[in-house]
Amino acid sequence: MAFVMTFFFLFWGAIEWFSFQAVRIVLKRKKMVMAYQVISLLLAVYLLYTISQFDRSVGQTRKSMLVLAFALLIYIPKIVVAGVMIIEDFFRLGKGLVTYLAKKKRDQPFIASRRKFVSQIGLGIAAIPFISLLYGIFEGKYNFKVIKQPIYFPDLPEEFDGFKITHISDVHSGSFDNPEKINYAIDLINEQDSDMILFTGDIVNTHAKEMIPWIPIFNRIKKHKYGKYSVLGNHDYGEYVSWPTPEDKEANFEAIKKLYEQIDFKLLLNEHTLIENGGQKIALVGVENWGHNFKKAGDIDKASKGLVNSDFKILMSHDPSHWNYEVQHHPKNFHLTLSGHTHGMQFGIEIPGYFKWSLAQYVYKQWAGLYENKGRYVYVNRGFGFHAYSGRVGIMPEITVLELKKSNKIV
Repeated sequence: MAFVMTFFFLFWGAIEWFSFQAVRIVLKRKKMVMAYQVISLLLAVYLLYTISQFDRSVGQTRKSMLVLAFALLIYIPKIVVAGVMIIEDFFRLGKGLVTYLAKKKRDQPFIASRRKFVSQIGLGIAAIPFISLLYGIFEGKYNFKVIKQPIYFPDLPEEFDGFKITHISDVHSGSFDNPEKINYAIDLINEQDSDMILFTGDIVNTHAKEMIPWIPIFNRIKKHKYGKYSVLGNHDYGEYVSWPTPEDKEANFEAIKKLYEQIDFKLLLNEHTLIENGGQKIALVGVENWGHNFKKAGDIDKASKGLVNSDFKILMSHDPSHWNYEVQHHPKNFHLTLSGHTHGMQFGIEIPGYFKWSLAQYVYKQWAGLYENKGRYVYVNRGFGFHAYSGRVGIMPEITVLELKKSNKIV
């Protein structure tokens, strides 16, 4: 722990020092530079104090998420500036070394002075993440996108050709602060007029009470002809806070399970149900959370007991690592898996159809959108809500509309 704290303070100190160099060179006026130093110190003290007051029995709150967003807003631009200044220092050091070894101009300083235009470039580049994070906090987190994705299966029962599924995930109701925006998102869900709606977990951040104010709004999700189904996510188990007693934790868990019922979703707990249309059937399988680095309560064998390889199956499993480690090679052949969990880390770059990048891709092989392996698919929803960082940049909140198509075409 001491090593971690030492590293943290050295890293923080380096960021502050190098970013200060850029500000000092650009501002020049002594009073403005001093004002920058005082403000930076006060902000650092405030953030450290707030972090030290974090209550493990309460967990993440809107306030703590806003503090984290504020910290990112301040320090990511500083890291960018510091990076530019460090690169300049390498060039200054290299130039000085070459000059010294060549025995030229030894009467001049070994390392040349910093150049103002480099500092200006650093500050200019830093403005990009600053503006982006600011947008993410105030607008991006509620910038809901409807993504329509056809998926083709040669063995899809004919009666289900064109069957539409609305998929949502990761509501994280404890993070919401704008009923008008959530009502707008529910309107978007209803406008899709799908045959069925599926919700792949994380209805809250931790506590069942977080969802209570939002139940009337989510009850506006209209009835779907073939039902409304859900599974649990890792946050639904209350694993990330300390509880007074095991009984309190279990009571919260039972209350969270009832929340799904209160918004008229049938919660599948390691079980399956058959969806029938025109005399043909597909199996909807729902498992509890199974994550490679998180709670492993999901039991795919129990959930699919009685089903055979030839049955067309849709699996709901919150964490896409389940598909990566178990589902895609499972002998029962799960045709389509629906997941969420990653949020795309709520930060990245996406140009639909051309390019997508997020830090999430270095943690999860399947982190946003559709993936395929030998005719088996997983779709990873980018999340309806937000958590930890109270914002979204580039990776927007998602309402997915999947259309099942009978065809040999592979997309």
